[in-house]
Amino acid sequence: MKGIGRTVIAAIAVTLALGTAATPAQAAPGGSGPYPADYETTIRLYNHTIYRPSTLPAEKLPIVVWGNGACRADGTWFENILKEFASHGFLVIANGRPGGTGSTDADMLIDAIDWAVAENSRVASKYRGRIDTGKVAVMGQSCGGIEAVEASADARVDTTVFWNSGLLSDLENYRLARLHAPVAYFTGGPDDIAYPNAVDDYNRLPAGLPALLAHLPVGHYGTFAQVNGGEYGRVGAAWLKWQLKGDQAARALILGLGSGTQWTVTRKNLG
Repeated sequence: MKGIGRTVIAAIAVTLALGTAATPAQAAPGGSGPYPADYETTIRLYNHTIYRPSTLPAEKLPIVVWGNGACRADGTWFENILKEFASHGFLVIANGRPGGTGSTDADMLIDAIDWAVAENSRVASKYRGRIDTGKVAVMGQSCGGIEAVEASADARVDTTVFWNSGLLSDLENYRLARLHAPVAYFTGGPDDIAYPNAVDDYNRLPAGLPALLAHLPVGHYGTFAQVNGGEYGRVGAAWLKWQLKGDQAARALILGLGSGTQWTVTRKNLG
């Protein structure tokens, strides 16, 4: 039974924000991947923040869209981990403008996918022909994970990742039946307020759906504020590289998480 309310999750996530101040657009490139990444904004997708390799590589960039904790419209709230993902050759689009305020919703994740697909074919776009529009991931933290499960009903989605998140009510469980691509739940362990919700959702996933449930004892705040997103950044980048690029070293990292590490892992239909 799910009992944690949206207001409680929002309040906890706001606390996290106090330790991660926003920086102006065009901050220093970052990430541990081969393509140091930065962020930018565009009038064509005004209410979002776009993370991409500072120098666009020859390889096409799969699409990753992100919903923030507290459903907060601050596109730089999770800057460290989003630069990390982008530095591995992904186009990452977060809900909200840099340092923005207000609330977001699941439709904004779909808007981000639509924009990326359009930019790949727009004549004057610097992204023309540089985006892999056939590879799409949806991610979200806490309240943003609830946005992610809604948006992942879209047939274009190839994988979904829920960070410290789970549906808030059994009345919403029908949304799980609409998931059609591999999913991963990463929680902060039993001290994470979203832990029981994530476990409950994992147990209700459609039969046959490839899924990972992984717990690291770091609580609801995770490792997002650490350099490159800390352990969450390392594991999240590996999941993306496996699911969207077929990287076999990344696959081995994910499948080996529960061996000799602090992670506690359950998986099904995933090999």
